[in-house]
Amino acid sequence: MKRALLVIDVQNEYFTGKLPVTYPSGSLDKILQVMDAAQSKSIPVIVVRHTQPQEDTPIFRKGTPEWEIHPEVAKYSYDLLIDKRLPGSFTGTELEAWLKEQGIDTVVISGYMTQMCCDTTARQAAHLGFSVEFLSDATGTLTFQNNAGAATDEELHRATLVAQDGFLSKILSTSEWIDNLS
Repeated sequence: MKRALLVIDVQNEYFTGKLPVTYPSGSLDKILQVMDAAQSKSIPVIVVRHTQPQEDTPIFRKGTPEWEIHPEVAKYSYDLLIDKRLPGSFTGTELEAWLKEQGIDTVVISGYMTQMCCDTTARQAAHLGFSVEFLSDATGTLTFQNNAGAATDEELHRATLVAQDGFLSKILSTSEWIDNLS
């Protein structure tokens, strides 16, 4: 098994912007822990950054402070930076080709939001033939209310993990994942 860690959309928008991540508590610390572990085991780290394609967007507008990678994540070196405009990290990017060139067969999902970009990327990876390890406490989300109804941050997170574990991904906590690296 040859892994790559995906650090998806850990941008200021989720901390100081319009979409503050609220669940699970401490997810950023867990992301930093898996980045440390990946680097200590020479597992490639891929940072993914989302940009909304509309120029007048209120979120993830290129060049704004909220669009920037969170400063704690930005301190780390990484093997690849992926810029994306849709929820899936594979859509319109070089991610698949890069992973295949490196002989990587397993992607590790960390970042934000659990039910959107993390879920979509994990599904894409599985459809492309990659094994997927989805980190339950190094991903996160927030409460949503829209025309379809409302769901708490915990409900969205838990439901996504349950759906992922059913067929697509192996769900692991940060500590389980790090222990499996030894």
